[in-house]
Amino acid sequence: MSSKPQTSSRRGSGKQLSKSAHDKKAKEKKQKSAAKYLREESPEVTSQEVAQRTLNGLDKLGNQIFALSPFSQYFDDWLVNVRQLISEFESNPAIVADEQFVKERTQIFLDVEAALTENRLQESNLTDEAKALADNNHQIVEADKQYAEETRERSNKRNAEVQRLSTKIRELEDQLTSEQEIKISFYKFNAKKKAAQQLAQTIHNLKAAKNELEVTLQTFTTEQEKLHDNYEKRKQELNENSDRLHNELEKLETDTSTGDRQTACNALTCTINSLIKRTPASNTQE
Repeated sequence: MSSKPQTSSRRGSGKQLSKSAHDKKAKEKKQKSAAKYLREESPEVTSQEVAQRTLNGLDKLGNQIFALSPFSQYFDDWLVNVRQLISEFESNPAIVADEQFVKERTQIFLDVEAALTENRLQESNLTDEAKALADNNHQIVEADKQYAEETRERSNKRNAEVQRLSTKIRELEDQLTSEQEIKISFYKFNAKKKAAQQLAQTIHNLKAAKNELEVTLQTFTTEQEKLHDNYEKRKQELNENSDRLHNELEKLETDTSTGDRQTACNALTCTINSLIKRTPASNTQE
């Protein structure tokens, strides 16, 4: 048996190839036409316009206020946004970033990064100072408690000693009165002499007891004044330290990085303006 040549399938294959090539050319022609149309319809973007968009972004970032402390949690994202904004500016075809611009913006970023690092460190220190304030407040409470306890102990001791001496004085006064009332016959010389000696001793003891009471009261008064002076001095030191820590901690409610961030954005603005002045104004995006 002889087989017939399969010419029909080859013809079909040729037609398909021809159609595919034709469709591809038509598609490319259509894409070129669309691109040409878009170029014709899209407005030209000048370097001044690109710069203005960047300056607007820098103005927003420079005046950005962070919501809550610790404010350092926002630093990294803020730096990323600024870097991205400047990167988009430099990569735009309408912009020709010269060596001076690159040098200036590099230094600006180094400066603001250093400033934000310092701010981050300060916030860390403030956290330590918050703990110090809590400890200081505890010491104030303890100082008040200790002063009150020592004052009470001294007062109880003084009252007990005064009561003991007062009782002794009353007893001696009663004894003196009794001895003064004793009547001894003129002829009883020995008894009379002994009574006189006893009376003199009682008077001496009474005077000594009164002096002891006076000295005791004065001693307790002096010691209490010393205790109070030491307490007041210690309390003043603690209060001054507390005021200092409070002032430092107020910074926790204030974003101290605002000035540094705004300075960086203002410097970048000046650098961009200087670059635009140095380059031709006819740069456009092709």
